[in-house]
Amino acid sequence: MKERPYTTLDSYIQRYQLEDLFPASFRQHMKVSPFEKGETLFSAGDELEELYFLVEGKIKIFTLTPEGKSLINRFKRPLALIGDVEYVKGSPVLNSVEAVTEGVMISAPFSHLTELEKEHPSFIRFLLETVAHKFYTESHTTSMHMLYPVEVRLASYLLSISSVGEGTVFHQEMRTSNLIELAEWIGTSYRHLNRVLKKMASDHVVERANGSVTIKDLEKLRTLAKGNIYE
Repeated sequence: MKERPYTTLDSYIQRYQLEDLFPASFRQHMKVSPFEKGETLFSAGDELEELYFLVEGKIKIFTLTPEGKSLINRFKRPLALIGDVEYVKGSPVLNSVEAVTEGVMISAPFSHLTELEKEHPSFIRFLLETVAHKFYTESHTTSMHMLYPVEVRLASYLLSISSVGEGTVFHQEMRTSNLIELAEWIGTSYRHLNRVLKKMASDHVVERANGSVTIKDLEKLRTLAKGNIYE
């Protein structure tokens, strides 16, 4: 990730009401880093040195299997926190993170956060609430995942990886090999997944052409996704 000038930091602090967490005197240690669509931001096993806040854009959290397959765990929008568990536990990155769209993160170094904890108990409370919420939502998503029909799971997936405004699903996400992996991830067969895609196409929700899928009716897709179970 590239670094942006410090002058843009305060606007993000104000936008997300983080003034109580990061007093003005602490912000000299923070930075603003933009990223590009498709960029790998963190890989499993990386050692983090900073706590990151997603303030613009969308990212996906995924795991690579021993066979090299990508299993998506979750999609995140602002204000998502990356590195909270790693900061608390002192552990390497568990899951990889990739940019679905271009965006921006702001970050604070672990070394200075330990000092902030001593002076601002509100920061510790924030971390506790964030980690607790993360584990609750991940557990809830896992338990609910298989309770939804394939149509809802697929619609949610397509909605999550689409570029909002463009209505286009990334071509590389929809290759046959990735459709097979997607079928495994959402708990269905490749054949059934194709049937659902064909049904969506016949209902003019999506269009399939040249190995890619284009969203034709974003509102219909959002209705099918029931609010998007993966975000």
